[in-house]
Amino acid sequence: MLWKKGRRSDNVVDARDDSGGGGGGMRFGGGKGLSLTAILLIVGIGWITGQDPMQILGQLTGQMEQSAPATTQTRQAPPANDQQAEFVRAILGDTEDTWGQIFQEAGRQYQQPKLILFRGRVNSACGAATSATGPFYCPADQQVYLDMDFFREMSQRFSAAGDFAQAYVIAHEVGHHVQTLLGVSAKIQAARQQGRQMQGDGGLLVRQELQADCLAGVWANHAQKRLNWLEPGDIEEALNAANAIGDDRLQQQGQGRVVPDSFTHGTSAQRVRWFKTGFSQGQIGQCDTFAAKSL
Repeated sequence: MLWKKGRRSDNVVDARDDSGGGGGGMRFGGGKGLSLTAILLIVGIGWITGQDPMQILGQLTGQMEQSAPATTQTRQAPPANDQQAEFVRAILGDTEDTWGQIFQEAGRQYQQPKLILFRGRVNSACGAATSATGPFYCPADQQVYLDMDFFREMSQRFSAAGDFAQAYVIAHEVGHHVQTLLGVSAKIQAARQQGRQMQGDGGLLVRQELQADCLAGVWANHAQKRLNWLEPGDIEEALNAANAIGDDRLQQQGQGRVVPDSFTHGTSAQRVRWFKTGFSQGQIGQCDTFAAKSL
């Protein structure tokens, strides 16, 4: 991927020096880390009980954060010589250009999100989080949060390497921001408050995540037309990443069986399908996962 063609965003904020630092990786609270085995156990319990594993991890993190000493955060732009941060700035900058143009054509203004780079743990308007939760978007503050160690884990644990695989992850989280601007996130939250079933194969959470995959594909379509920056194998990298993080595959790896009733993001095949739909069509209207009878 010829990512250096992308315009650098000014909305990437470097909070890696005030994220609780030290040790990196999947750690919780005041320096006392949970092992990968413990994290997988918690995730397995969530799937068995029908709870969102990320919520369990987030609650645990929040409880441990309460006992951790407060730190003063000093956030700034990433250093110019940080190639990984430059990559993130280039991808985010192109999502800004793409969605800015799409919104303008629809007679609307695109509000650009901030992307916070952190290391280890971070506080957001949605609560405390750690690297264990993976990249996430918080609709409460309209910011994307990313620990770039996740990209190493993608390569080593999920065999999903490559620049465009990483770009897909960023574009997926920006897709959630687009959902917020379009009012989708508010409708999901209202349904949650009404007690509607969120999880499960075909549930609202799955449809929300698959739509974000589709929106990532829409971005990729427009970015390629504008910059012609994809190289042979790049699309396969994104599809491999989508395949690697499907609920069915992660559950099979984590607990040895698949529990469709606890799905939150969709199967590998569904994630691949909706990214491909967005990429081939390049239109938001093709990403209505909520109306789709078959995902």
